[in-house]
Amino acid sequence: MSSTHFPFSAVVGQDDLRLALLLNAVSPAVGGVLVRGEKGTAKSTAVRALSALLPQVDVVPGCRFSCAPDAPDPSCPDGPHESGPGALRHARMVELPVGASEDRLVGALDIERALAEGVKAFEPGLLADAHRGILYVDEVNLLHDHLVDVLLDAAAMGASYVEREGVSVRHAARFLLVGTMNPEEGELRPQLLDRFGLTVEVAASREPAQRVEVVRRRLAYEDDPAGFATRWAGDEHEVRARVVAARALLTKVSLGDTALLQIAATCAGFEVDGMRADIVMARTATALAAWAGRTDVRKEDVRQAALLALPHRRRRNPFDAPGIDEDMLDRILDEIPDEDPEPEPEPEPEGPDDSGPEDDGPGGGPDGGPGGTPPQGDGSQDPGRPAESPESPDTGEAPAEAPEAPQPSTQEAAGPEQAAVRAAEPFRTKMLSVPGLGEGASGRRSRARTAHGRTTGAQRPRGHLTKLHLAATIQAAAPHQKARGRDGRGLVIRKDDLRQATREGREGNLVLFVVDASGSMAARQRMSAVKGAVMSLLLDAYQRRDKVGLITFRGATAELALPPTSSVDAAAARLEQLPTGGRTPLAAGLLKAHEVLRIERLRDPSRRPLLVVVTDGRATSAGNVGGRTDSSPRELAGHSARLLQAGGVASVVVDCESGPVRLGLADVLARDLGGPAVTLDGLRADSLAGLVKNVRTAVASTASPHSSSNSNRRAA
Repeated sequence: MSSTHFPFSAVVGQDDLRLALLLNAVSPAVGGVLVRGEKGTAKSTAVRALSALLPQVDVVPGCRFSCAPDAPDPSCPDGPHESGPGALRHARMVELPVGASEDRLVGALDIERALAEGVKAFEPGLLADAHRGILYVDEVNLLHDHLVDVLLDAAAMGASYVEREGVSVRHAARFLLVGTMNPEEGELRPQLLDRFGLTVEVAASREPAQRVEVVRRRLAYEDDPAGFATRWAGDEHEVRARVVAARALLTKVSLGDTALLQIAATCAGFEVDGMRADIVMARTATALAAWAGRTDVRKEDVRQAALLALPHRRRRNPFDAPGIDEDMLDRILDEIPDEDPEPEPEPEPEGPDDSGPEDDGPGGGPDGGPGGTPPQGDGSQDPGRPAESPESPDTGEAPAEAPEAPQPSTQEAAGPEQAAVRAAEPFRTKMLSVPGLGEGASGRRSRARTAHGRTTGAQRPRGHLTKLHLAATIQAAAPHQKARGRDGRGLVIRKDDLRQATREGREGNLVLFVVDASGSMAARQRMSAVKGAVMSLLLDAYQRRDKVGLITFRGATAELALPPTSSVDAAAARLEQLPTGGRTPLAAGLLKAHEVLRIERLRDPSRRPLLVVVTDGRATSAGNVGGRTDSSPRELAGHSARLLQAGGVASVVVDCESGPVRLGLADVLARDLGGPAVTLDGLRADSLAGLVKNVRTAVASTASPHSSSNSNRRAA
């Protein structure tokens, strides 16, 4: 097959990425690859090039579901298949677009024909196309939740089910799942993360010579794709032949008790949840031995398998960077003797393939990379919690400064900037949601009309019918049966009778944090608690599939520290680095929020915002709010808050005021915004303070002129 894809062998560097892909080509049971990295690092290029290296598959001629002639799927919708010779074709690489519908993924059933004629008229989807091939999801972290659920089910069961009101279709769907993602755009759900057998961190090389070679090869490919592919055809053939040889050798590889003990000790030592990691490591180590041309699994295979299979399984929360401590890994493996008590060394003389192992290093393979000794784990060495621990000495000074924290004085010095302090330990927060019924992206925060959820009614379908409301359809068709000449038991169904089920579920929102970083918030213990509360809300936003943004205000300005994004990791990193000090331009922070939300409403009108203002309510600086000098900073802040309320923005104020003397300014701000105020303690899910689950309650409380600060605090 002549292909204009960039050749796999021509990819420069990225040894771990190429090795992980090739191991899955050798043993699809490894479970796929998740490729994490910044933009422009050949992630998609390498994945698309892999399909050309896979061995051909033998399929039943004319079967749309790629059944194997020697073992056809007994429930294949195109079956039953008669015995006969098969047809060879290349393994497919099917791309799943981020915006694909569920019908495009699993296939579409003709409901009208199924009800009226009783036939299963089924159009296969992408899962059927990917059977015995590769299913590639670019930007997999941006995939809608309901599509992720379908992928999880198909990957776990090796089959796809389509069920619509009692009519069901099942077909085999075993595929190599490969996903790429940029972590800056958001993380994956833990359930999907664990489904990927291996993960690889990729980054652009900082070596000028290697970057030059990348540019040179890319320009040569773009000038003459066919000619470039021809020049690399020999190397591609060698890699393809090596994959075929490794597949044949795979069943002969022996996974000894010593290797199994090393795998189990590694997973236990790193406290990995569940047993999937052990199984994936065993399969990966076996594939590594076969790729090296050996029939025994060695310690270096187990080590490389750990570097590929464990980093993404060690994250305890979304703010932990994936990675494992390689020094700790070596200590665990060194504690287990290499020698197997069973006669393990004896098979070595029998295998002539062992005389030429892949110890030639990067040059051992035709592409200069994955053919050699497993590389050094590119990016896998990022420990889970690197940078913050050196700041712990700050806690030694905290007791001396603690009495200064609850200062009730409204006088702030525009003094020097104070260094950032660490956030307190995150906690589980009570849920905040936006009132009304939205139609935004699938999530877990506010009520919305969604494709999945509980059925609340029926309507005429707008476009393609996806969820049939059977009772409403029959009710619409029943009065017309006599006029349509019904003479049998079945109903005469017309297209106009079909009714779409309306469902209610949950949506994800845009949670915009506006954080006060002025001098009144600067005391160490106080700012640490504030950051801990925001971290907790960020963790809640991650779990509820929200987009987040971060605005900070201090001195005379407000800054958009993080534009709205799906990456709560990025927001957490910006928050940790946040310095404090200076006066409090509260109005500037609120007006910046108004501007950001106005722009986001144009970009994504269906995603409703939730504004979370974290402040003690003080306003001591007018800031840069358009040159108004006829009002005090407090009046400007009130005007800005009422502007947000008039725009229908649901808001919550997290009151950071502490100490025996409380001014109640955060309650006043909450009343101007039309939302509740909640103290840091009241934000906890296990606190005794009652926090409303919906902002609507607080909006109702503002309707009464007597709903003073006590009313808002009670609602919070």
